Amino acid sequence: MIEKVRKYMEFQAFGVCSRIADKVEIKASTVRLYFIYLSFVTLGSPLIVYLVLMFFLRLKDYIRSRKPSVFDL
Repeated sequence: MIEKVRKYMEFQAFGVCSRIADKVEIKASTVRLYFIYLSFVTLGSPLIVYLVLMFFLRLKDYIRSRKPSVFDL
C-alpha cells in the first residue's frame, strides 16, 4: 500500500520537479530537495507556485495529446 502511494506521488506530484530538472539538466532529487528547503524557509509560499506550474504543465500535456497530426489524414 505504501509503495503504491509513493509511486503515485513520484509520478503525479513530482512531475514538475522532474521537468524542471530535465530542462536544467540536473538530478530531479536535487530540485525536490531545494524545493523542500525553500518551502520551509519561506513558510510554504512555493507550494502555490508549484500548484500553478503543475496546472499549466498538465494543460500543456492535454493540448499536445489532443492535437491531431498532419499525417493522420
